Amino acid sequence: MKVKDKMNSRVVTVEISSSVNEAFRLMKENNVRRLPVMDHGRLVGIITLSDLNHAMPSAATSLSIHELNYILAKTTIGDILPKKQRLITVDADNYIETAARLMRDNKISGLPVVEDGKLVGIITETDIFDSLIQILGVTRPHTRIDLFIEDKPGVLADITRVFGDRKINILNTVVYFDERRNLHKAIIRVEELNCQEAVKELEEKGYKIESVLVRSEV
Repeated sequence: MKVKDKMNSRVVTVEISSSVNEAFRLMKENNVRRLPVMDHGRLVGIITLSDLNHAMPSAATSLSIHELNYILAKTTIGDILPKKQRLITVDADNYIETAARLMRDNKISGLPVVEDGKLVGIITETDIFDSLIQILGVTRPHTRIDLFIEDKPGVLADITRVFGDRKINILNTVVYFDERRNLHKAIIRVEELNCQEAVKELEEKGYKIESVLVRSEV
């Protein structure tokens, strides 16, 4: 799954010359928490709701509401955009896991998406979560089988053959290294809700089954 498959291509942006008030208005009207910042058609940064809140005068100020509104109307995005902000983007043709890694490594919750250097979308942590749910196939009834495996060629083929021989459809397979147990682990999700015979055969083959979870409703 690529970034372009899950990004929001309807991007709400703000000009660097726009006021803080305008940015607040755009966020509220479009129910978003971040705005890519443009300067004559060029992406130059990203501003978040937190950035705007930090630009607000202190609650202890003695200024009147009219004076506050005047200040915010005169304060531009360019005034509060961090001068040394590192603009982090992701290409539309990158895979979802690349976007997730960029967000995790840089402790950010959204990325502007570019294509040939131009802004074409935005992807957020919510989009990443939605992708994970879709990839893992947890949107339909299924049986989840967790088992420990050896890290060697042919293991997955051996496991999937057990289900294939019984005409059981495999929804997805995930393999990862369990650092706490220092073992490799496989998660097999199958469409069949009654697969005790397949599980029994896996055990007879020497696989250690950690758990079997049947989800008849999602």
